[in-house]
Amino acid sequence: MSTPEKPTMKERILETADRLFYLQGIRAVGVDTIAAEIGISKRTLYNHFPSKDALISAYLERRFIQAPASDRPPAEQILRTFDSLERRFGSRDFRGCPFVNAVAELGAEDAAVKKIAVAFKESRRVWFRDLLIKLKVANADDLATQLTLLVDGSIAQDLVRNDPSMARAAKQAARVLLENAGVEVGEHTPSSSPRKRGSIRRDRAM
Repeated sequence: MSTPEKPTMKERILETADRLFYLQGIRAVGVDTIAAEIGISKRTLYNHFPSKDALISAYLERRFIQAPASDRPPAEQILRTFDSLERRFGSRDFRGCPFVNAVAELGAEDAAVKKIAVAFKESRRVWFRDLLIKLKVANADDLATQLTLLVDGSIAQDLVRNDPSMARAAKQAARVLLENAGVEVGEHTPSSSPRKRGSIRRDRAM
C-alpha cells in the first residue's frame, strides 16, 4: 500500500493561509503569522509567493471550485443547493462567503480580488441559468440571478442570526420561484433536519 505524498512547501503555505485568512480575516493575518504557523522564515514563504497580494489571490483561486456535475434532475440540483448550505451553516468554522469577505475587507478598489470574486459569483449564477435552460424556463437569466440572491441572502442571515434554518427559508422561496416559472418541482428533496453548529466541515465553495 503506497503512502500518501507529503504536501509540498507551497501547498503547506497555501493550506495554512487558506485556514487563517478565512477564519481570522485577511487583514488580521500577516505573512509573519503564516510563516510562524508553519515554522518557516518569511524568506522561504516569499520564495513561493512573492507578496501577500499574490498569496491572497492564490487563496481565492483555491476556493474557486466549480459545482460538480450531477445526473440528478435540474430542479433537484437547484433545491439541493440550499440543503448543502444548511449543512455548511451548521459547522463551527463557517464564516460566510470567502469572496464576499475578501471584497468587504480589502475594498472594491482591489481589482485583482474583485475580479476573482465577480468571476466566482458569476460562475454560480451561470450554473443556475444552465439548469433553468434545461428546464425550459423562459427567463432563465433573470431567475438565475434571483436564485443567486437567495443564496447570498441566506448566508448573510445565518451570519447575523446564527441560524442554519435560514437556508431552509431560502429553499422554500426558491421552490416558489421555480413553480411560478412553470417548473414542476414536486418533492425532489426532503427538507433537511434542523442542525446546530457543531461539526467542522471543509467545503470551500459558497
